[in-house]
Amino acid sequence: MSKPLVAIVGRPNVGKSTFFNQMAGARIAIVEDTPGVTRDRVYADCEWQNHQFTLIDTGGIDPTSDDPLLSQMRRQAEIAIETCDVILFFVDGRQGMTGDDEDVADMLRKSGKPVMLVVNKVDNVRQMDNIYEFYNLGMGDPIGISSVNLLNFGDMLEELTSHFPAPEEAEEEDRTVKIAVAGKPNVGKSSLVNRLLGEERVMVSDIAGTTRDAIDTRFTAPNGNEYVIIDTAGIRRKRAIAYQSLERFSIVRALAAIDRCDVALMVIDATQGVTEQDSKIAGYIDEQGKAAIIVINKWDAIEKDNHTMTEFTQKVREELKFMAYAPILYISALTGQRTNKVLETVDSVYEQASRRVTTGLLNDILADAQAALQPPATSGRRLRIYYATQQATNPPTFVMFVNDQTLMHFSYERYLEKQFRKAFGFEGTPLKFILREKREKQEG
Repeated sequence: MSKPLVAIVGRPNVGKSTFFNQMAGARIAIVEDTPGVTRDRVYADCEWQNHQFTLIDTGGIDPTSDDPLLSQMRRQAEIAIETCDVILFFVDGRQGMTGDDEDVADMLRKSGKPVMLVVNKVDNVRQMDNIYEFYNLGMGDPIGISSVNLLNFGDMLEELTSHFPAPEEAEEEDRTVKIAVAGKPNVGKSSLVNRLLGEERVMVSDIAGTTRDAIDTRFTAPNGNEYVIIDTAGIRRKRAIAYQSLERFSIVRALAAIDRCDVALMVIDATQGVTEQDSKIAGYIDEQGKAAIIVINKWDAIEKDNHTMTEFTQKVREELKFMAYAPILYISALTGQRTNKVLETVDSVYEQASRRVTTGLLNDILADAQAALQPPATSGRRLRIYYATQQATNPPTFVMFVNDQTLMHFSYERYLEKQFRKAFGFEGTPLKFILREKREKQEG
């Protein structure tokens, strides 16, 4: 199930970033950083009382300014508003209501999204009276908080989670593979989608999408397999990207599709190579445990010799080390070159991600791996792995019972992952390991 998206919006200097940093700092929320994201983070995966959601940070909205930078920030916020499930409208309780607050409120009303009015900088109970003038915005009951000292965070988060969409009911009979086409703007995502639908389809029907205004397009390939391409706003609709800085917000557009997919197509422009933005989006795919295929598009535009593909593959592997399991396809969505391999590879990696290994066979491979390379020792204590079992699929998840999980070095975990892949395949899917301690004295 996909996580709800929550956008923080408001005019500049009302404390949005302080609130976001408090949430991302794990003082209240459980947050996992995404590989490849080293700066300009615009989202944080959060959890509160078993409610998981993604918080989207935005720049301040100055509704009337012609300043290019402020115009860019306003457009970024509009993208977040368009994509999210719930909006946190931040205002400043110390400064009081302003004309810009009224303009932002008018903009949010037009979005049709649920909006919570959050009066920030209410640093103690005595200042709660400051919230009442904000009733004039006509945005419902304001909630006073302090992002600095966390005042009223619990009440605010409880109200926030009440706006989340109802959990989607699992469809046990539907084995349709859901495909997300992810990537930064202008890498050929829409061309690839149209190529897949135009050449491979037997029938196509558009189905009303999620609360993020996405469209799920279901189609049947000539081999009889059914697929759904999950299309967030902007994938097939050609939308002008007015400012280069908006590239970072393409992540926000991809979140909903990636969360709900079975297989993610990470589309990269061959003429540009792997960019920082590509790494961020690929990192999110990996973090969510999704089966993945790296699709190098516009391969027809590259001058080639006998070494071009090998050298390009090496560069991709270097830049996306965390996604070494993903197969790489070289295609041209424009000409159709090798696009017939896309669905074939989707079927393969989905099968690998859905694979189950019997406990007996799994532990045979585990025993062989430990015999070939002894587990690490620290301060005279050696890691002991008693046994393992597969807990889940998509991604394949393994629980290993050990004497002390602190003795497991990441390099040995990588070694075990390589041995599991050598024995069972698992091409195209990340593997997840969970360590559980089982005291040695219990073993007799």
